[in-house]
Amino acid sequence: MGSVEYAHARLAARYGKRPGAAQWHRIEHARTLGALLEAVRGTAFGDLVTALSVDDDAHAVEALLRRRWRALVGEVASWVPQRWQAAVRWCAVLPDLPVLAHAARAGARPRWIEEDPLYRDVAAGGPAAASPFAPLASAWTAPEALGAAWHREFRRRVAAGDGGPLPAIERAVLTHLAAFRGTDLDDGTPLRRRLEEVLAVLFRRAALTPAEAFAFLAIALIDLERLRGELLRRVVFPRRSLVA
Repeated sequence: MGSVEYAHARLAARYGKRPGAAQWHRIEHARTLGALLEAVRGTAFGDLVTALSVDDDAHAVEALLRRRWRALVGEVASWVPQRWQAAVRWCAVLPDLPVLAHAARAGARPRWIEEDPLYRDVAAGGPAAASPFAPLASAWTAPEALGAAWHREFRRRVAAGDGGPLPAIERAVLTHLAAFRGTDLDDGTPLRRRLEEVLAVLFRRAALTPAEAFAFLAIALIDLERLRGELLRRVVFPRRSLVA
């Protein structure tokens, strides 16, 4: 059974293994997918890229990143006190929201959704009661509301008691999402960097509280999103020159 003390030790250790500026520089300046995979091998993402090859397409990359995220959330959930585990586990669904929104919209669905066992049944008509996505069923006819439905379920799962600066973490993320929706592509990277800075402060402030887990997961998701961008840029546009 987890505890805040055990979670703090594990989260601090995992946070300390995040790629630093020099490692990100090597990743971002790798000119080919093969070179990028080699650069990533020396980081905390090293185990992730062992499952990738230069022949994988974008769907394989996306699926692998989602599996990595779910595994990480499962780990973190096992570290925290039991009464906080349900809220932590619900974070595993976050990268699924865009896929679910796509599946919920009318029209033909791509083959990769139909072939994914996690999405196949949902895509056929919305999440059933036994689906891990069941709490999102009410928003199935309004895909743009899936994010709000996720947040309502998250708040329902949050345990009573001292969650530390959890409300501040939620505000930071919601403020970022609102700003991100209202900006253009060029402003996206600075907005993510600003959110990362805010979350780093909140992560330290949340030490030895359940909120520490959520701050860490938010930062970890930013890292995975950053790696995703680098991987997909080389998979989808293998001949495009990198901008210095």
